[in-house]
Amino acid sequence: MEHPENSSEYAGLQVNSGVEQPSIVNPYLKRNRVRKRVLSVGELVEGIVKGDVTVLSQAVTLIESTNPEHYAKAQEVIDRCLPYSGNSIRVGISGVPGAGKSTSIDEFGIHILREKGGRLAVLAIDPSSERTKGSILGDKTRMEKLAVHPDSFIRPSPSAGSLGGVARKTRETIILCEAAGFDKIFVETVGVGQSETACHSMVDFFLLIQVAGTGDELQGIKRGIMEISDGIVINKCDGDNVDRCHMAATNFRNALHFFPMPDSGWMPKVLCYSGFYGTGIKEIWDMIYQYLDFVKANGYFEYRRNEQSKYWMYESINEHLKNNFYNNTLIQGQLQLAEQKVLAGQKTSFMAAQDLLNLYFDTLKS
Repeated sequence: MEHPENSSEYAGLQVNSGVEQPSIVNPYLKRNRVRKRVLSVGELVEGIVKGDVTVLSQAVTLIESTNPEHYAKAQEVIDRCLPYSGNSIRVGISGVPGAGKSTSIDEFGIHILREKGGRLAVLAIDPSSERTKGSILGDKTRMEKLAVHPDSFIRPSPSAGSLGGVARKTRETIILCEAAGFDKIFVETVGVGQSETACHSMVDFFLLIQVAGTGDELQGIKRGIMEISDGIVINKCDGDNVDRCHMAATNFRNALHFFPMPDSGWMPKVLCYSGFYGTGIKEIWDMIYQYLDFVKANGYFEYRRNEQSKYWMYESINEHLKNNFYNNTLIQGQLQLAEQKVLAGQKTSFMAAQDLLNLYFDTLKS
């Protein structure tokens, strides 16, 4: 389009052509990038046992992969790391969203590293979006002290649709972290409220973080997460909130009396602390170590570890069967057809599922 300003009658005006826009492609981009060398099973295990966190991160990525080709390699890495595992304190940390789990973990971790030494691994589980299937994986930004500590390892993982507040491969990740020399492991759940049974089945001590003002005693005595907690702590006990926190702690103590005595024989304690100011942290760790000494003395610690191993054996069977079903080429070809019949009302959901299962089992027989 011709500009009227360029007409002779506007001799004093001039229209500049503007600044030439650069290309959207980075001119310094190397076309022939050098691909990262894929480590073998032996190299992965060797690096993990040496405590190399870079190799450990690559191994965790491998076991979290949904690619069927990676499954066998990941299982071999886990099997070879298994003899080096089992020598850590596993603490599960849960609570409602906004209870201060990540901030508290930062304070818990720094305190125990300062007092006891050793190495700490934090497995933070971030909820995945039901719409986009993505996760922010930003819990590490709230752990400012641990993020720069040389003896800590923080690994955020997406829940990826897994129930129970943990990721699909958290149990295997714990084994790798223990093989890498981490003697303290935190598992931070997504904070879904009352369904953290999966996390409870992989840790030695399950800590529930609560805040004041979440309800009356009736909320406290509801079955679920309260029933499996080994300790309950009330966060944000500072400033004008101190009296409310102590009142909430009293309510929780009263509610715990309605529960039957846990199999461990340990009556859960209720403590108050402030994750922001770092007060009351020592008392929480004293409670954790008192519990561990108690259950090791009466034999429940070993019993619980054995029960957890049995539980995850069945979970592994279920997951393997599920993956085998959906990766079956014949089933993949029939899934879409069965879905269309259900949507068209030609077949019920239950009949369609039963037909697919019958087809799957027929393929196993042949």
